[in-house]
Amino acid sequence: MAWLAIIIAGICEVIGVLNLKRLAMKKWDALVILIVTFGLSLTLLGFAMRTLSMATVYGVWTGIGTVGSTVMGMLIYGEPREWKRILFITMILSSAVGLKLIS
Repeated sequence: MAWLAIIIAGICEVIGVLNLKRLAMKKWDALVILIVTFGLSLTLLGFAMRTLSMATVYGVWTGIGTVGSTVMGMLIYGEPREWKRILFITMILSSAVGLKLIS
């Protein structure tokens, strides 16, 4: 159950970041979505830390947020799709999988 909480928390983090970008574009409805998704993300993060180590939970949550935000930025906002970015995204994903395997 804790791993599901981390995954959902990471997805909420990505949604929050996307709405942070929308808020920067003066779309004020994004503020409500941002507050709700970041709040839910942090709540689920705390729930997962009850059974898994803090380092594992935070590492995976950060990885999901970073990878998800980068990929969504490429798809939605047309950010660069250089091979170097994709290489480092792959490295982050590999690290998150490694943390799952050892915990």
